[in-house]
Amino acid sequence: MDASALDQLVIAMDPRAQAALAAALFTMMYAIALGLRVDHFSFLRSDPKHFYGGLAAQILALPALTIALAALLRPAPSIALGMIVVAACPGGNVSNFMSYAARGDAAFSVSLTAASSVIAALWTPAAILLWSDLYPPTADLLAEIDFDRAAFVLQTTLLLAAPLSLGMATAYWRRDIAERARKPLAFAGAAVLAAVVIHGSIGFWPVLAEGWALIMVPVVMHNALAFVLGAGAGRLLRAPAARRRSLALEVGIQNAGLAIVLLVAPLQGLGGAAAIAAVWGVWHLFSGSAMVALYRFIDRRKERAL
Repeated sequence: MDASALDQLVIAMDPRAQAALAAALFTMMYAIALGLRVDHFSFLRSDPKHFYGGLAAQILALPALTIALAALLRPAPSIALGMIVVAACPGGNVSNFMSYAARGDAAFSVSLTAASSVIAALWTPAAILLWSDLYPPTADLLAEIDFDRAAFVLQTTLLLAAPLSLGMATAYWRRDIAERARKPLAFAGAAVLAAVVIHGSIGFWPVLAEGWALIMVPVVMHNALAFVLGAGAGRLLRAPAARRRSLALEVGIQNAGLAIVLLVAPLQGLGGAAAIAAVWGVWHLFSGSAMVALYRFIDRRKERAL
């Protein structure tokens, strides 16, 4: 399949589907904010070096690595755009569970996820534009589709900031409601997102299936390098072993659901880009689980050696 064909795909959404997509994003971000507590940011005082270093690895080093990988692989511009959008999104909540399962520093993982999610309201839309402009093929692609940058930043910031602010207020004033509602709302948002994206992609499935290698290879390489980056950043920061595990998983597990929403709605449903985000969202569950299994295997080897 010609890589340029992926750039021509557009996952079109009718007004009802777009409204459902916006509702799914609002619900997902609101659910994330319901779980935020002041003690999640305690590392700001207790260990600022690892806290800020971990955030820098996620919100600065990962997008920079993504640009370098795109320059090396030279994928279709829409594929590169999808990689950039995924890298610019905050960490995914599943990284917290995986960090715990891998015997990492779960509190540190939760802290980084909380911080990156709050920062995302202002940083993610700006970061997408910044890193896209630094890679000429994606800059040209956005110019071709007559992309309204100001509207994108305003729309995305409101989409993220409103539910985050409302959720944090609910968590602060009504902790009882927040605890009961967080998991059901997170599940509902994810379910609606999956249904809308699947519905919108059905008509393009034959083309996407034909070009699976053009999508899968960048996703696997991108995700693997993200894990390596996180682990390497932990060593550079001289973090304890448990915290290095958490940082590897935090950088390697991104909020692909948010990336999908941004690519299907504000970024006009570019098929190749949306496919990257969708495949990443599934793949990082398998790769993250493999990382957990590897860490547990290492622990068993050490325990037997004692």
